[in-house]
Amino acid sequence: MGRARTYRRIAELRREHAEKRVPVQTRLAEFTAMWREPDERLFEEVVYCILAIQTKARASDAAVQDLKREGLLLRGDARAIAAFLRPRIRFHNHKAAYVVAARERFRRGGRWALKETLASFPSPEAARDWLAREVDGFSMKEASHLLRNIGFSDRLAILDRHVLRNLVLHGVIRSVPKSLTSKRYREIEARWREFADAVGIPLAELDLVFFSRGAGAILK
Repeated sequence: MGRARTYRRIAELRREHAEKRVPVQTRLAEFTAMWREPDERLFEEVVYCILAIQTKARASDAAVQDLKREGLLLRGDARAIAAFLRPRIRFHNHKAAYVVAARERFRRGGRWALKETLASFPSPEAARDWLAREVDGFSMKEASHLLRNIGFSDRLAILDRHVLRNLVLHGVIRSVPKSLTSKRYREIEARWREFADAVGIPLAELDLVFFSRGAGAILK
């Protein structure tokens, strides 16, 4: 109860959530449905999460769709992908290499094993730890983002700059950390879960509300 008294602007947050509840829940239902899609479709979300590192969501999503249309997403080498990404995506060379490495990891010998790999872990947290450790370009944030987008879990925190600034705004944390170790990530995630419980709004819904404040829309 002591911590709850330090939270700020709760009435404002609840009003905003009520206004955005329908599109937020619609988007979350779309994420949940993704798990029924084939691995090829889920791989698009892997690529999206890689490209979205320090790049706007709309630009990243558009780049994924363009790579798919040009036949580069599933067949292009790192050089061709980097050349295609160059005008629009930051760190295009590194990200192109990450895309190819992820494709090779999840499609060994031409056989997709993305869902099979993730489903083998005992919990979403364990799957996240593995992704952050084993997939080039992924941190805890990207791993959480992927698992939410493909309907694997809605209980993991995506601690991007939008969320962290809003956690400061509402008194959940004192300041935006300069860096996030795995330990610090989990500590903030736990505080956010406490906050979500205190205000009566699911964490996944809060995430989309916070993100929409910066993006101006309910994106992914």
